[in-house]
Amino acid sequence: MTASVVVVGSANMDLVVATPTLPRPGETVLGDGFSTVPGGKGANQAVAAARAGARCHFLGAVGLDAFGDELKGCLAAAGVELDGLRRVAGPSGVALIAVDAAAENLIVVAPGANALLTELDAVDRELIESCDVLLCQLEIPLETVTQAAVAARAGRTVFVLNAAPARALPGELLALVDVLVVNQTEAAALAGLDGGRDPSRADNVPELMANLLASVPRVVLTLGAAGAAYADRDGTRLEVGAPPVAAVDTTAAGDAFTGAFAVAWAQGRPVEEALRWACAAGAACAQHWGASSSLPLQADIDALYERAYQPQN
Repeated sequence: MTASVVVVGSANMDLVVATPTLPRPGETVLGDGFSTVPGGKGANQAVAAARAGARCHFLGAVGLDAFGDELKGCLAAAGVELDGLRRVAGPSGVALIAVDAAAENLIVVAPGANALLTELDAVDRELIESCDVLLCQLEIPLETVTQAAVAARAGRTVFVLNAAPARALPGELLALVDVLVVNQTEAAALAGLDGGRDPSRADNVPELMANLLASVPRVVLTLGAAGAAYADRDGTRLEVGAPPVAAVDTTAAGDAFTGAFAVAWAQGRPVEEALRWACAAGAACAQHWGASSSLPLQADIDALYERAYQPQN
């Protein structure tokens, strides 16, 4: 039976500039190219989940503009079910993205229509209650994320929260999380450990995990090219490496990881296998330019997973 995932989140049009180096405050740099690519963490993760083999519904909002038409078309083309997509007056969300020669990026988001996704109706809640996994991020109003989480708890649906972008979260929401997915910067902010410290230090990982487990029962910590770590309150501790690839653009790699992880969890895969499969998705994504356009198909994830991990088994 096909796993079912509901994503409640954002949809943005990404305005992407390639540049040799990222600008520092007050600095202007010349870019090498410009493109518009459908994105947004919610839409990206919905596309990632659909391409990874899940039946995926997206609950979100886009504007009554040309960007809204394109965002809707991109989601539909990926096989995402759009019965919960709203069209609202005003502009769609927009993300301004600069990507340098090392595939690092800077992103600024103008929420647009995403800020108007403020209430879920009875049909939305019923859909969430009936699925295997609810996946949310933090580019929409927190009250909407909390409504979705409450519906998930009512239906015994697993709630996976990708707490990005980093922001303070109320205890009411954290108490509903089943699996928290964060990178090291987001983890440090949530754990209150970001006061001038370098969150990417490897020796920070156990401390980050311990602090987060005080608020949620399970944590997945993404480590970029180094892979991912997992910890839960039962004492399980895992770290897996990521397949080595020649990265071109890491903009959507985290979304590819999170969408694939949600699918693997919905399928009931063992945690270590789910982490490896998600790392393969992120690595496959990073080899291509763009956000939604770079998200891998299930066959691509499987192929990279087998090349990277099967020799170890």
